[in-house]
Amino acid sequence: MGKSKRRKLQERKDHNEKSNKGRSRTNVREGPSRPKSQQAKSQQHAKASSEKKAKASAGTRQQQQQNQDPIIPFDALDRILIIGDGDLSFSRSLVDTHGCAALLATTYDTEAELLEKYPQAQENKDAIEAEEQRVLHGVDATKLGQKEVKKQAGGWERVVFNFPHVGGKSTDVNRQVRYNQEMLVSFFKAVTPLLAPHGTVIVTLFEGEPYMLWNIRDLARHSGLEVQRSFRFQTEVYPGYSHARTLGNIEGGGGWKGEERPSRSYVFQHKGAGELVQKQQAKNNKRKKADESDDEDSDED
Repeated sequence: MGKSKRRKLQERKDHNEKSNKGRSRTNVREGPSRPKSQQAKSQQHAKASSEKKAKASAGTRQQQQQNQDPIIPFDALDRILIIGDGDLSFSRSLVDTHGCAALLATTYDTEAELLEKYPQAQENKDAIEAEEQRVLHGVDATKLGQKEVKKQAGGWERVVFNFPHVGGKSTDVNRQVRYNQEMLVSFFKAVTPLLAPHGTVIVTLFEGEPYMLWNIRDLARHSGLEVQRSFRFQTEVYPGYSHARTLGNIEGGGGWKGEERPSRSYVFQHKGAGELVQKQQAKNNKRKKADESDDEDSDED
């Protein structure tokens, strides 16, 4: 190839490289560009569509939760100890609605203090005792030294402590957290020796702060218990139950109702008691089937 021809090819190559300098495939548009107003509308539509999908997904999850069968952490024939039942409405619901037949309901207040703070407690107490279940007053959750509490044959299978709180000892959040932690640790240590080998302790707290700051799971672990599970507490499972404030009834009902606040129940058991719990559940299921069979036989007669 002659020099003139090689020179022309090189010049053409250099010209093409210079013309294409700074261009790449990513800079080349395929087709005309859209006006900025159309681009903005497209972005807004995509954002709205994304928010709509998120809301629909959240609604679906909420509906699924509502459709789930409520968890009731006890059997009607379990030996049940209720700690600090404010106006006794929870214990009454367990007796009236769930047919609990081996129940001891306790209150922190003496009987006189109880009726002064919660006049409705008398009706609840009468209803409980009418079904031959027991009520005991002046029981301190951190000591549990009364004979009726300590001498339960076989130990308590379920101990329930709903919404424990020391009351308004301080307006300082950190101090309130510490006071309630100390109370729960003392309660766990006092109740552990009273539990049946397969027994469980169920503590229900409101969700969110300051209750999450109590770290109830760790408090139980340090007291010789372990977490079996936790679940959302559903007030509607206990007809007639109403959340009672520590200081007593508020004239006019107050500005909020504890029954409407999200809350969670934590179930604790002896460390390593998982196998015993499974065996007891199997025993309870067998007992239920036997009772149902007896009922069928009596119907045939």
